[in-house]
Amino acid sequence: MSTGRRALVCLPTYDERENLAPVVAAIHAAAPEVDVLVVDDDSPDGTGRVADELAARDPRVKVLHRAAKEGLGRAYLAGFAWALERGYGLVLEMDADFSHDPAYLPTLLAAAEDADLVLGSRYVPGGGTSNWGLGRRLVSRGGSAYARAILGVQVRDLTGGFKAWRASTLADVPFDGIHAGGYVFQIETTFRASRAGARVREVPIVFSDRRIGQSKMSRRILVEALLIVINLWWEEQRGRLRRKPAEEHTGK
Repeated sequence: MSTGRRALVCLPTYDERENLAPVVAAIHAAAPEVDVLVVDDDSPDGTGRVADELAARDPRVKVLHRAAKEGLGRAYLAGFAWALERGYGLVLEMDADFSHDPAYLPTLLAAAEDADLVLGSRYVPGGGTSNWGLGRRLVSRGGSAYARAILGVQVRDLTGGFKAWRASTLADVPFDGIHAGGYVFQIETTFRASRAGARVREVPIVFSDRRIGQSKMSRRILVEALLIVINLWWEEQRGRLRRKPAEEHTGK
């Protein structure tokens, strides 16, 4: 990693007590140079206490306690702000449940040397999913294809959440007013970064089902994502319509 490119892995948690210590250990086995920020939403199972114990033993582990469960997107936004305030050069997103294999971290870090946003992608050559049923594969692929078609973004895996952001890109992307639900958060942040001119690169990963606990995906989250994608498209069209009279008036 280049000098001045300190990397921070943002690890949002809610009831991940059994996964947390093993995943932090796996992160540091794959990328010893990175720091880990556990963003815990007051998990009732004591995940926050486990995070504090890890931080007490290892200065590379940091903890951000939040007062209540507000969802994945809000947790990431809090983590992004924390990282930017402390001067990190790269900020990574990943799940705490081993669905994102920490072994891919060196690949994401290397790709970030010449990209503004790196996506761990299931839908480029070499990528894929493991232990998924047909229904879940169809929902995931269909969700990415739907968002890609509506928004006109040339990214294969718009719903993926294993990412490496250049801090300067995070600082420039307009996150005000973002719809920070879990599933749609990943679509919207990649969309906004792309529209802001970020160089987006996809690298292949294999995504696996979580090892312990229940998936947090729900029908409500999927419906929310479908509706917000339409809303994002309409917001962009409305902005273009507002700009058109001004451009005609100035002769541009």
